[in-house]
Amino acid sequence: MTIGRYEILDEIGQGAMGTVYRARDPMIERVVAIKTVSISLLQQEGAGAEARFLREAQSAGRLSHPNIVTIYDVSEANGLAYIAMEYLSGRTLRDIMNQGPMPLDLILDTVTQMAEALAFAHEHGVIHRDIKPANVVITRQHGRIKLTDFGIAHLVNSNHTQTGQMLGSPRYMSPEQAMGRVIDGRSDIFSLGAVLYEMLTGQYAFDGESLPTIIYRVISEMPVPVEVVRPKIPAGLTSLLASMLSKNPEERPDASSLVNALRVLPSQAPEPPASPQVEQIPHPLRVLAFTTPVAVFLLVGVSIIVIEHFLDSPQETPAPSTLPSSDAAPAFQMSRVPSTVNGKVDSNLTLPARVQTTPLLDHDNPASSSDAYLEGLDKKRVELRIKRTELLLKFTKQHPDVRHVDRELEQLSVERRAYLKKQNKN
Repeated sequence: MTIGRYEILDEIGQGAMGTVYRARDPMIERVVAIKTVSISLLQQEGAGAEARFLREAQSAGRLSHPNIVTIYDVSEANGLAYIAMEYLSGRTLRDIMNQGPMPLDLILDTVTQMAEALAFAHEHGVIHRDIKPANVVITRQHGRIKLTDFGIAHLVNSNHTQTGQMLGSPRYMSPEQAMGRVIDGRSDIFSLGAVLYEMLTGQYAFDGESLPTIIYRVISEMPVPVEVVRPKIPAGLTSLLASMLSKNPEERPDASSLVNALRVLPSQAPEPPASPQVEQIPHPLRVLAFTTPVAVFLLVGVSIIVIEHFLDSPQETPAPSTLPSSDAAPAFQMSRVPSTVNGKVDSNLTLPARVQTTPLLDHDNPASSSDAYLEGLDKKRVELRIKRTELLLKFTKQHPDVRHVDRELEQLSVERRAYLKKQNKN
């Protein structure tokens, strides 16, 4: 059997408009696919339907794109209008989808290639009109997809279609196509959205027990949100899909914008944010967090020691050579000094001699021992030292009152030395 010059090898399948064969082109020894349409069927569509079919097929034949099946020849023979096109060895997207849910990275790769094919076709003024899984072939060459049947579905939108006969695929039709209105490339975007929804969920976006029910849902209803059927879908993908399935063509993206949006989507579902844990803090930060408080406490302790050192410097400590032997005392002689604790006088409090009245005598200026001002300063110093010791006994060195007393002691010592220096000059 031959159709034109092509030798028919076997039948591939039946399409909406006719039969598809695998054939051989004897002129160049190439295997091709032959898609046939009965001329009588075309003529039933009305005057000019035959010429329109050939014209649409020729327009599709001018499309040269890696994701669009290549058309070699368009002609008529033996009562058939036929298209000779590239023979594709592979499976259709329908076959893949029937095997079960598809991984997200494969879905995004497939729909992106389909969008690239549509963008190229729309730029050249060609509308597919019948985007569906059966018209997508996945070849064995690195998973490349090929869109088929460009131009042939034009008759689906014809006003001359026989009463009661719906050609094409109503589950993937756009609302404007289902209502018989004039369509453009945005109709293909809606159909692609229906295919994407089915790839993601394993369910038809629009389904029903009868053709009128399907058409009604396509025109009037939105499908169940994809994130309800398949959780953890990237938010960007769900938003993009919703815009593709908009009933208003103006709200759908064009094919070029769709390609750009698909390329920036993540190929994996988002992971839930991890709860903060100590183990997740970098090691240097953990060391710093531990050592900083220790360093602060050490600094406070060293500061207290330094202040005590300057407050009790040798110039304020009585030297044995300047005191009568009867007044000399060991450096840490213990004595009893009256003090006030909780508002009561405690005459039994034992304090180190370093904080007693020993520094009352100024050895840089012996005459200062009879100075009333110095006696007042020394008396105040003794009281503060007693108060500080009581606080140290009752609290810790980190208590705010202790630091306050230390500052007062330091100020008194500075004032005392300044006064003595002035007295010496006089």
